[in-house]
Amino acid sequence: MNSKILVIEDVPEMAELSSMYLTKSGMSVQTVSSAEEAFEKLEIETPNLIILDLNLPGMSGFDFLKKFRKEYNSSLPIIIVSARDADEDIINGLGIGADEFVTKPYSPKVLVARVEALLRSQAKITAAAESSYDFGPYTVLLNSCVLKKGPEKIPLSTKEYEVLEYFINHEGQTLGPEKIYTDVWKAQYGDITAVAVYVQRLRKKIETEPTNPKYIKTVFGMGYKFEKGPSE
Repeated sequence: MNSKILVIEDVPEMAELSSMYLTKSGMSVQTVSSAEEAFEKLEIETPNLIILDLNLPGMSGFDFLKKFRKEYNSSLPIIIVSARDADEDIINGLGIGADEFVTKPYSPKVLVARVEALLRSQAKITAAAESSYDFGPYTVLLNSCVLKKGPEKIPLSTKEYEVLEYFINHEGQTLGPEKIYTDVWKAQYGDITAVAVYVQRLRKKIETEPTNPKYIKTVFGMGYKFEKGPSE
């Protein structure tokens, strides 16, 4: 699980222990010792999940959580880890936006399991929100600009993806190379043979028989037509 985790913990031994176990599980971990330092990191990169201590120097964990949910991200998973185990602290933490509350001392293996469970849940939510288009054994994730065949990602260059998406958006229409070039390359004049080159590239990646295409068909004398065909 190649996920980025931000650990906000002012006790070096605790931060190091959490980081070690998370790293062993295949995650990339950054540790900071204060909420202020965490916000500096967040200006540079957004993690996939945050592990947050409550008793921090300067801004408290509660204040960090309030500010983060209001100004930065309303859905990124956050796990509070704290020695404060009073019911009001747990209720307050969950009430202002934490997804989990783990009390210290805790088993690092249990923390990793909680992290992995939250990341899986978040991935399912993201996948459900992803707009997709299916043809044959392929799925195009339109928000992510990704082509997949089952679980396998099919590598596409930016222009290859743009041409494929253009065909998808014009499914069933016969498109001349001049129109494709104008619309995809955003240029009225240029070398329209580029269209044929990219069609051939796409056929090699999505067609079982590129010389007898099933999806991107040639309409002789007119151009190309994309047909998704029956689902497989």
